Amino acid sequence: MAELILFHHIQGLTDGVRAFADDLRGAGHTVHTPDLFDGRTFASIPDGFAFAQEAGFGALRSRGVEVAAELGEELVYAGLSFGAMIAQQLAQTRPGARGALLLHSCVPVGEFGERWPDGVPVQVHGMEGDEFFEEDLPAARDLVASTATAELFVYPGDEHLFTDSSLEAYDAEAARLLRERVLGFLAALGD
Repeated sequence: MAELILFHHIQGLTDGVRAFADDLRGAGHTVHTPDLFDGRTFASIPDGFAFAQEAGFGALRSRGVEVAAELGEELVYAGLSFGAMIAQQLAQTRPGARGALLLHSCVPVGEFGERWPDGVPVQVHGMEGDEFFEEDLPAARDLVASTATAELFVYPGDEHLFTDSSLEAYDAEAARLLRERVLGFLAALGD
């Protein structure tokens, strides 16, 4: 089974993020869910963004990197939206990364290095009509084109945080399919 660290999205460590982590745990994986917002959750993306802006995006990302450093090196790095940037940074820069799951977001590989690391599998997931993911789609396509270990999954719909069962954006069918693909990805990593 895999050990992963799952970074929450801009609305915080919501009940929906916890439920997603519990689904992965239910399949036998070890999932760490650091709370980078110290218990704060936000009713909307703009509210969460305002908090993160005030706290400092760089400071919050650094905090995520520090939490990961306290764990072993051989981790799968996973993140939802805001958290995907931290997961991507760690997957590209930290030795021993076993894989990456970038949900709802992807930044250009050049943000954290010249290229995606050899032998590190990655999945990118997002909705085709999501205004935020549409901005990231070229970076996701470039990532997939740059390595044979990358997969991109684009779902019908226009919600951003469609995997979070505690938000109105939740799309049960797309979330089910994403979860199935993520579990397959983790199972393929082996022990």
